[in-house]
Amino acid sequence: MEFGVIVFPGTWSDADCFHAVTDRLGQRARFLWHKDTDVSGIDCLIVPGGFSYGDYLRAGAIARFSPVMRSVERFARNGGLVIGICNGFQILCEAGLLPGALMRNDHLQFRCQWVSLRVETERTSFTSQCRRGDVLSIPISHGEGSYYADDATLDSLEANGQIVFRYCEEDGEVTPASNPNGSRRAIAGIVSAEGNVLGMMPHPERCCEDLMGGEDGLLILRSIVESHHRASSVDSG
Repeated sequence: MEFGVIVFPGTWSDADCFHAVTDRLGQRARFLWHKDTDVSGIDCLIVPGGFSYGDYLRAGAIARFSPVMRSVERFARNGGLVIGICNGFQILCEAGLLPGALMRNDHLQFRCQWVSLRVETERTSFTSQCRRGDVLSIPISHGEGSYYADDATLDSLEANGQIVFRYCEEDGEVTPASNPNGSRRAIAGIVSAEGNVLGMMPHPERCCEDLMGGEDGLLILRSIVESHHRASSVDSG
């Protein structure tokens, strides 16, 4: 499997993502500069975290218009797997590939800490190695991570099983105290209606080895690999 790791001016999680999928998962990967448009041969695109274009205007607003994003949009429309992490989530929302928006944390503070995430569904290409109700420990690092959508959109996400992760306590209970940024309905990650585009604020690439404090992020990345292999087997059959 080959991953494409997109790099914008200001991106800083690209190397972490590359390391996670190559050194930890044994897959192939290549960096894609924001001016690149050729994504041929890529099986999954990663839009990493960072401060693309310095977060000027608002997070993700300028990156959304970069040349590579036109290719990302075509790739996603054709069913390709895309995962946006932190700033990547913000960019995917700005590009209209995911509903809603990411706003300033309700306490107006930048937060870099470990959080607990409850897996809301295992029926995605990004959570197939998890079980519904599993609690993952994954770090966050953001100042604009408060997920917002209107009630109708939130109800639709709930009804269609598009809410993938919620902030929670270690025992899985969703409480106001466990929500680190004021996201509506404690949402930490969602998937597109077609199921091939995931956006999440926490950083799975930062918890792929015990040396860094845990390996729960591997469950998400392994799910992507497993889903790709399963789809490839069906296609070849």
